[in-house]
Amino acid sequence: MTDLADDIFGSYPDEIQIERRPNGVLLITLNRPERLNALTMPMFEHLARIWTDVDRDPSTRVAVITGAGRGFCTGMDVRQPEPSLDEAVQLMESERRRIAAILSMDKPLISAINGPAVGWGLSMALLADISVAAEDALLRDGHTRVGVVAGDHSSLIWPLLVGMAKTKYYQLTSASLTGAEAERIGLVSLVEPGDKVLDRALEIADELARGSQQAIQWTKRSLNMGWLTDALPQHELSAALEVIGFASADYFEARQAFREGRAPDFPSARNEGRSVLGPKSAKLQH
Repeated sequence: MTDLADDIFGSYPDEIQIERRPNGVLLITLNRPERLNALTMPMFEHLARIWTDVDRDPSTRVAVITGAGRGFCTGMDVRQPEPSLDEAVQLMESERRRIAAILSMDKPLISAINGPAVGWGLSMALLADISVAAEDALLRDGHTRVGVVAGDHSSLIWPLLVGMAKTKYYQLTSASLTGAEAERIGLVSLVEPGDKVLDRALEIADELARGSQQAIQWTKRSLNMGWLTDALPQHELSAALEVIGFASADYFEARQAFREGRAPDFPSARNEGRSVLGPKSAKLQH
């Protein structure tokens, strides 16, 4: 690995490895393989600002993100203590900055989904401009499974990729799908055998890095500005609702069930069919 001590990326921790490769390709590797690269709270903040650094780095033309070991990223490390309200709000703000930075950065971003991508990990995988997944990689949003709103990215990107019917099925049920199935329905760009994923992502990155930077970057900008940035208010609503969920009895039950190795018994599922959102307005009822 290139020595980055005096580099723009020199302040990143060991859990986020950064390697400069030929042709201006920057490889970012999430590096907690013993936890399938699940994120600690400090990592969320680092991964919110890294995309601004990528875009302002004069030596980088294309970025590739992947995970160390057999996983891409399984989202927040649930072995951490439950976030306080202040921490949850801070997380929402870092996520807002992360997504805004990814959508506004001119340089292409490629995800090499080498293994399980869950929650935030799936968000990171799908928000990349090009996604290359292992055929047998497990992909799952997973938020509703732990009692919170799917707020990382789902209302922003899923409907554009696969349509509303597939979006609602996978978001409401937290069902898993393989990389092969994700490619079939249009959720990811390409699939490869597991041992070829990173090589293929880097091959694409080299091709883009040697191409017309103006044409590539402006094409990305025209697509993002027309389709994705217009949907940011939807994302902000889902993110705010997700934060509210972190204070809910359902979320605490899901965390406790995980620690005890059992299925959760959600309190909101024991309300005899009453809406947990309160009575509908007269306008909605009509």
